[in-house]
Amino acid sequence: MSNGRTVLVTGGAGYIGSHCVVSLQEAGYDVVALDNFTNSVIGSDNQSMALKRAEKITLKPITFYKCDLLNKDDIDEIFVKHKIDSVIHLAAMKAVGESMQYPMMYYKNNLIGMINLLEVMEKYDCFTLVFSSSCTVYGEPESLPITEEKETGRRVTNVYGKTKYFIEEMLKDVSHSNEKWNIIALRYFNPVGAHPSGLIGEDPTKQFTNLMPFISQVASGKKPSLTIFGNDYDTPDGTGIRDYIHVMDLATGHVAALAKLEKQHLNIKMYNLGTGKGVSVMELITTFEQINNVKVPFQVEPRRAGDISEMYADPSLAEKELNWKATRSIQEMCSDFWKWQQMNPDGYKTIITNGHHK
Repeated sequence: MSNGRTVLVTGGAGYIGSHCVVSLQEAGYDVVALDNFTNSVIGSDNQSMALKRAEKITLKPITFYKCDLLNKDDIDEIFVKHKIDSVIHLAAMKAVGESMQYPMMYYKNNLIGMINLLEVMEKYDCFTLVFSSSCTVYGEPESLPITEEKETGRRVTNVYGKTKYFIEEMLKDVSHSNEKWNIIALRYFNPVGAHPSGLIGEDPTKQFTNLMPFISQVASGKKPSLTIFGNDYDTPDGTGIRDYIHVMDLATGHVAALAKLEKQHLNIKMYNLGTGKGVSVMELITTFEQINNVKVPFQVEPRRAGDISEMYADPSLAEKELNWKATRSIQEMCSDFWKWQQMNPDGYKTIITNGHHK
């Protein structure tokens, strides 16, 4: 059943976007999605392969537009065609390493894309926004776990994180200048896993990728070994510690944020989305091996520029105010991702017909 509300999801064809779309549709929203396929897979018909799969999961249609937020006229056209009630803004370039190599590309795409979107939203009287921020805005933490009160900006170690920080600052200024704005910025910790159906998951289009796809590609024999960057951190096993959150928990977090904005005018508010528990790179590899009965050979290389040693959330504010909590375990993250990898050895390029590979 539709609740009669239409959400625009930018970056909807991406890893997090496609899982969010599923949760939004299951919560009764009508979804309009846009993506420029910088970081997602395009089908021969110019449509999103991930969103075609999402439609299989929810049995509901998704309206999709190939659109780049740097082209304001294209965004405008979508708002002309649809009465958009709210926006979930996920579209951004997001690789820490790449951002250090190509800073201008990151500033241009992430900041100007946001500005264009805000201007079009304002033009069409749409002031409800959930922004995909990041725990990188906190930089190297002085103490753990990280609460939303912690200072942001000053200790940010990479360009990607700076773009998220600058956008948060921009959103604060915009919301103070016009009280109609109602914004939640969700500071994600480290999303992993896949939809339990195995139909949608993470299919990286770039070499700058996340840890879990690398682990599973090594486990499946596609890559010879995993590279661990740094085993000399001040952590129990020397490898970096992160707060890994199941992508479906992250998706329900967006639904909870929208529900909050529909009930209450917040102006602007920030929430951490994480589990509150740190897991080291070594622990993640070991869990993946055990739960999926596979081997993941690895080698250690020096630390990367911009990486920090330890990071995990205090997610209690989201639990208290959004009525949301991460419920899926690290074991589920590993088994769901492996199911996706096995069903889709070549990512979305694997064609599934009637549940069988072709």
